[in-house]
Amino acid sequence: MPDVQKVSIALTGEQLDALKAAVESGEYATTSEVVREAVRDWQFKRELRREDILRLRQLWDEGKASGQPRKVSFGKVKREARKRLAKTGEARAYGD
Repeated sequence: MPDVQKVSIALTGEQLDALKAAVESGEYATTSEVVREAVRDWQFKRELRREDILRLRQLWDEGKASGQPRKVSFGKVKREARKRLAKTGEARAYGD
Protein backbone atom coordinates (compact mmCIF):
# COMPACT_ATOMS: atom_id res chain seq x y z
CA MET A 1 0.00 0.00 0.00
CA PRO A 2 1.59 3.31 -1.05
CA ASP A 3 2.37 5.97 1.54
CA VAL A 4 0.05 4.83 4.34
CA GLN A 5 -0.41 7.36 7.11
CA LYS A 6 -2.28 7.03 10.36
CA VAL A 7 -5.03 9.43 11.34
CA SER A 8 -7.20 9.60 14.40
CA ILE A 9 -10.98 9.84 14.08
CA ALA A 10 -13.76 10.09 16.62
CA LEU A 11 -16.67 7.68 16.22
CA THR A 12 -19.83 7.11 18.16
CA GLY A 13 -20.12 3.88 20.09
CA GLU A 14 -22.65 2.66 17.55
CA GLN A 15 -20.30 3.34 14.66
CA LEU A 16 -17.40 1.62 16.40
CA ASP A 17 -19.59 -1.39 17.19
CA ALA A 18 -20.59 -1.61 13.52
CA LEU A 19 -16.93 -1.54 12.42
CA LYS A 20 -15.97 -4.23 14.93
CA ALA A 21 -18.95 -6.38 13.93
CA ALA A 22 -17.91 -6.20 10.27
CA VAL A 23 -14.44 -7.44 11.22
CA GLU A 24 -15.72 -10.13 13.59
CA SER A 25 -18.07 -11.48 10.92
CA GLY A 26 -15.14 -11.85 8.52
CA GLU A 27 -16.51 -9.26 6.12
CA TYR A 28 -13.32 -7.23 6.58
CA ALA A 29 -9.88 -8.11 7.91
CA THR A 30 -9.43 -4.93 9.96
CA THR A 31 -11.36 -1.84 11.01
CA SER A 32 -8.89 0.18 8.93
CA GLU A 33 -10.05 -1.72 5.87
CA VAL A 34 -13.66 -0.72 6.61
CA VAL A 35 -12.68 2.93 6.97
CA ARG A 36 -10.59 2.88 3.77
CA GLU A 37 -13.56 1.50 1.84
CA ALA A 38 -15.82 4.17 3.33
CA VAL A 39 -13.35 6.86 2.24
CA ARG A 40 -13.18 5.40 -1.28
CA ASP A 41 -17.00 5.46 -1.47
CA TRP A 42 -17.02 9.06 -0.23
CA GLN A 43 -14.44 10.04 -2.85
CA PHE A 44 -16.47 8.40 -5.60
CA LYS A 45 -19.73 10.08 -4.52
CA ARG A 46 -17.95 13.41 -4.18
CA GLU A 47 -16.70 13.15 -7.77
CA LEU A 48 -20.19 12.23 -9.01
CA ARG A 49 -21.63 15.27 -7.23
CA ARG A 50 -18.97 17.47 -8.80
CA GLU A 51 -19.84 16.12 -12.26
CA ASP A 52 -23.57 16.62 -11.58
CA ILE A 53 -22.98 20.22 -10.57
CA LEU A 54 -20.93 20.88 -13.70
CA ARG A 55 -23.67 19.34 -15.86
CA LEU A 56 -26.39 21.39 -14.13
CA ARG A 57 -24.36 24.57 -14.67
CA GLN A 58 -23.95 23.67 -18.32
CA LEU A 59 -27.69 23.05 -18.69
CA TRP A 60 -28.44 26.31 -16.88
CA ASP A 61 -26.16 28.22 -19.25
CA GLU A 62 -27.73 26.51 -22.27
CA GLY A 63 -31.18 27.41 -21.01
CA LYS A 64 -30.23 31.04 -20.48
CA ALA A 65 -28.65 31.20 -23.94
CA SER A 66 -31.71 29.65 -25.60
CA GLY A 67 -33.61 32.93 -25.66
CA GLN A 68 -36.24 34.83 -23.78
CA PRO A 69 -38.53 32.91 -21.45
CA ARG A 70 -42.14 32.46 -22.41
CA LYS A 71 -45.22 31.39 -20.52
CA VAL A 72 -46.00 27.69 -20.50
CA SER A 73 -49.32 26.02 -19.92
CA PHE A 74 -48.47 23.00 -17.79
CA GLY A 75 -51.92 21.57 -18.47
CA LYS A 76 -51.14 21.64 -22.18
CA VAL A 77 -47.68 20.11 -21.60
CA LYS A 78 -49.24 17.27 -19.56
CA ARG A 79 -51.88 16.61 -22.23
CA GLU A 80 -49.23 16.46 -24.95
CA ALA A 81 -47.11 14.12 -22.84
CA ARG A 82 -50.08 11.83 -22.23
CA LYS A 83 -50.79 11.73 -25.99
CA ARG A 84 -47.19 10.73 -26.67
CA LEU A 85 -47.35 8.05 -23.99
CA ALA A 86 -50.61 6.71 -25.39
CA LYS A 87 -49.00 6.35 -28.81
CA THR A 88 -46.25 4.17 -27.38
CA GLY A 89 -48.56 2.17 -25.13
CA GLU A 90 -46.73 3.30 -22.02
CA ALA A 91 -49.71 5.16 -20.61
CA ARG A 92 -51.07 1.94 -19.08
CA ALA A 93 -47.88 1.54 -17.08
CA TYR A 94 -48.53 4.89 -15.39
CA GLY A 95 -52.17 4.22 -14.55
CA ASP A 96 -53.65 6.56 -17.17
